[in-house]
Amino acid sequence: MKIVVIGHGGHSKVIVDMILSTGENDIVGFLDDKYDEEGLIAGTFYGPVTSFKGLVAKFPEIKFVIAIGDNKIRQSIVHKLNLSYENYVTVIHKSAVISPTAKIGHGVVIMPNSVINADSRIGHHSIINTGSVIEHDSIAGDFSHVCPGATLTGTVQLGEGAYVGSGSTIIPNTNIGEWTIIGAGATVISDIPAYCTAVGIPAKVKKVN
Repeated sequence: MKIVVIGHGGHSKVIVDMILSTGENDIVGFLDDKYDEEGLIAGTFYGPVTSFKGLVAKFPEIKFVIAIGDNKIRQSIVHKLNLSYENYVTVIHKSAVISPTAKIGHGVVIMPNSVINADSRIGHHSIINTGSVIEHDSIAGDFSHVCPGATLTGTVQLGEGAYVGSGSTIIPNTNIGEWTIIGAGATVISDIPAYCTAVGIPAKVKKVN
């Protein structure tokens, strides 16, 4: 499979390693607005995000993955490109453990040593980061990000764009509202509303986003 990576920063380094580790995929280009012009370096294409139009027209078989950790930016790029879900590839590290009953959306990135257990659902363009755990019957909404070492225990629901900080834990049957941020190391023991930031043990709302 020929893949174009959108975003060329620190987060993309891990995703590039994951793509190449299979031995079955080729990265044919990087799109990032830090590149003012289009060009080829050692046969690899580099250019701004708007270059996607020409790439799709010339190579309709290529797939894209958005290698950017910021949820809002990922969402804005998806809206800007206005491509079908089938144009995006889901990248899964070979060490990840995924239940056969889990449902994984398009454009998702599932990092090394993460676990997604039975009947969980991972929304489009979400990130399940290194060593995180999504327990049974949990839902991670579109554009959500579960950071390294975070745990969603059973039947947790994350709204669209929710961000769960590194090492945090969300107890069973808890809902996190859309575009809410859970701080690193927090323990969430009750529902957290949308568009806010919650931190601490137990997690308390500190500000409205």
